[in-house]
Amino acid sequence: MPPAPAAPRVLPAASLARLHLPGAPPVPAQLFPPWGALAQRSLCQASALETCPDIASTRPGRSCPAMSFKRNQKLHLLRLAVLLVVALAGIRFLFRDSFTLELHKHISKDSDFWGNGGDVLPEPDPRSQPLDPEAAQAAGPKQEARKQLSKDFSATEMRLVHLDLKGAAPKVSYLEQLFPLLSRLGANGVLIEYEDMFPFKGELGVLRAPYTYSEDDLERIQQLAQLNQLEVVPLVQTFGHVEFILKHDQYRHLREVERFPNSFNPHVPDTLVLLKSILAQVMDKHRRASWIHIGADEVFHLGEGTDSKNWLNRNQGDVGRMYLNHIKEVVSFLVSQYRGLRVLLWDDMLRKINVATLQESGIAKYAAPMVWYYAPDFEAEQIGSFISKYADSGFQTVWFASAFKGTTGPAQQWTPLSNHLNNHLSWLKVIQAMPKFPAIKFQGIALTGWQRYDHYSVLCELLPVGIPSLAVCLQTLVNGGFTDATKKKVLDVLGFQNIHLEKSTCDGGGGFPGSEIYRIVEQINGHLRDSVVKILEEESAIKGWFSHYHRKHQFGNPRNMESFGSKVLKVQEDWENLVQTLRAHLESIFFPDLVEEWMEENINPYLDRLRRFVKDYHEVIRLNARPKVL
Repeated sequence: MPPAPAAPRVLPAASLARLHLPGAPPVPAQLFPPWGALAQRSLCQASALETCPDIASTRPGRSCPAMSFKRNQKLHLLRLAVLLVVALAGIRFLFRDSFTLELHKHISKDSDFWGNGGDVLPEPDPRSQPLDPEAAQAAGPKQEARKQLSKDFSATEMRLVHLDLKGAAPKVSYLEQLFPLLSRLGANGVLIEYEDMFPFKGELGVLRAPYTYSEDDLERIQQLAQLNQLEVVPLVQTFGHVEFILKHDQYRHLREVERFPNSFNPHVPDTLVLLKSILAQVMDKHRRASWIHIGADEVFHLGEGTDSKNWLNRNQGDVGRMYLNHIKEVVSFLVSQYRGLRVLLWDDMLRKINVATLQESGIAKYAAPMVWYYAPDFEAEQIGSFISKYADSGFQTVWFASAFKGTTGPAQQWTPLSNHLNNHLSWLKVIQAMPKFPAIKFQGIALTGWQRYDHYSVLCELLPVGIPSLAVCLQTLVNGGFTDATKKKVLDVLGFQNIHLEKSTCDGGGGFPGSEIYRIVEQINGHLRDSVVKILEEESAIKGWFSHYHRKHQFGNPRNMESFGSKVLKVQEDWENLVQTLRAHLESIFFPDLVEEWMEENINPYLDRLRRFVKDYHEVIRLNARPKVL
């Protein structure tokens, strides 16, 4: 908003009186408002009367007769009356000006929240105009703005462990074991992406997963974090990756492109109404949070919807400005409703926006970009160009995001250690180069552990499977590299005898929470598929006397079949026993829907094949060499 007009120059009443004492030169009339000119004339007349009180009998320049006591008294009273009039008029003017300024402050407080710059658009859209915190508070849910608990992180480099709960949330009982481990490995915070695991209420209840956390669970999680010196940072997607919202019929009209549930349409007023309700419920359960992460990455198809196309036609096709208009609405709401709260967002969409547009948006005053890169090897200079851009744009702090699991394939079952270690070694080079950017402060890094690529994709590596990678990566950041001391610390904490980075394996049973799952999944990942293929496709006796044709027509010679039957039955029995053990451990940590999904994706495609073979084997054996069924 433009700056307020300058207040008119005003001379206090006392100063006016002083300027008109006998013998003082008259004050120029242009310094007075209209009422001031009248007062000046009155004062001048009073001065003349003092010189010659008998105005009726004298002419200018002529001496006055002798003054009596009564005349002098009248003159003094008249002078006091004039001075009183001037003083009252001055007070009235000053109070009027004060009221005007206070009214202006009330209306335009923090009016430079999004900056004063920017091009004049042909058809201004009210939704495109910057919202200051006061306006956002008035437009948001009817609640009193509250102050977040103030903590000083100025001298702290944060190391957040990302917990992606999309359909794979661990039970709170597992977090009771996990949080002490995270703290021991060097984490000082957790970035919790609830998605559909948050216990939404009211109309938002439709967003809840079948086994969502309860409100008591949320409180317990935060208590556990506090006990282990872990800062909790909630993550709520507010633009892209909102499939868990837009898949529901009642929110379908908020899609940017009607066919796809990925991204919000930023031009529909109901979008912000919905987001404010979601954010308010999440923040109400995170009263101790110092940061909130609003996601805002990978806003697929932005600009392809009809409303966006119309907006772009009126605004020189500026997708970046359209993106920022939505982001600043979200940020404005948060900082107005929750005083002291700091906002984080993924940076990939910001990379495409020029410095001038970022500066004009003003989001740098209240938000910080989180630069994410998950490749094992990348150049620090490449990230440096982003950091320099964000510093020029006015951001005061910058965050980074690495990955300890969930970035090497949407259906990845086993975590590649060397891949994620190299990613963190690359990030260390960037962190060590931060003195080159004195205008912006490195605040922390989030070690992401993605559980799904998006709401509709299959599961990546389970959290217990990624713990050794997390330990390696966290300790690498703490120690400035994967040194002998780093390796020793990892082995001691996890209960291993050795670690083989290139093979992504560890020697020893392990003693960390979920280590039983880690060991069983290692066997399944390395042997289940191969063992089934080997016995069903490479065993010559099966190929000769119990082929697919034999099974289809239900005939075979028991004498020949028994030569391979015991081997097949033993393979199945061993795998079934192992899978049952795995299921028991999974059920102790995860909810039933995850257990069933993981079994369907990783066990049943192979074990079902073996099960069908064994079923056919038993049926043909019982037929006792009867003719084939045609």
